[in-house]
This record gives sequence, C-alpha cells and structure tokens, in this order.
Amino acid sequence: MDEVSLGVPEPVLERLPDESGDAAMDMQQAVAGWESRLNRAIEEADDDAEAAGHVLDAIEHFEERLETYDAFVPELRAWGQSPIYAIAWRTLYADVIAQLYEHDDLATYLDRERNSRLVQDGIRLRDR
Repeated sequence: MDEVSLGVPEPVLERLPDESGDAAMDMQQAVAGWESRLNRAIEEADDDAEAAGHVLDAIEHFEERLETYDAFVPELRAWGQSPIYAIAWRTLYADVIAQLYEHDDLATYLDRERNSRLVQDGIRLRDR
C-alpha cells in the first residue's frame, strides 16, 4: 500500500482569525504527526488489510474528535463565545478523513475493513 499524504486545507487556515498563527501552526504540526504515524503503521503492517485496519482506527478516532468539536459549537455560542476554533478543528478532522478516502488503493480496503467490523460487531451483539 502506498504512503498517505495529508495536509491542512487552505480554506481552514484562511478562516482562522489573523492573530491565530499559533492555531494554524498547531494544525499543521498535528496533521504532519498523523501522517507520519499512519505511514509508519502502513509500512510496518504485514499486508494491505492490516494497514487499512490501522488507518481505519485513526479514522474512527478522527470521527470521535469531530463529534466532540461539533458538540462544542452550540455550547460555546450559548456562553457567548466564538466557536471559530472548534469549527476549524471540526472541519480539519472531516477533511483529513476525506483525504484518506481519496487515496484510491486505500479507499477500497477501508470500506472492506469497515464492513468487516460492522459484521463482527453485529455478531458480538447477538451473542450476548
């Protein structure tokens, strides 16, 4: 399986307030770290299915974080605070997930792995 390449979309950075150079740098460092860890997991995997499993684990983590930031938006608004950073991080997580699915050889394996997990979870739920 080929390495993945990830980046912070320019529109996300453009929406940050001008004084938020630190937030932009934090996002870029976070994405670089995710890319590095994912590529290391892909390289160390025994086969493409195992590599896809590692990537799907990351995607599921990103989905959880996206939901967390999504929940912060109305809460911040209710407290009269700007949700711009929560919105930016939420958007970043969604975009990184989309970037991973855009890798042609990876998308097929991710779909297969996700379906496999759904079936396994369903079997486990019925056994209880």
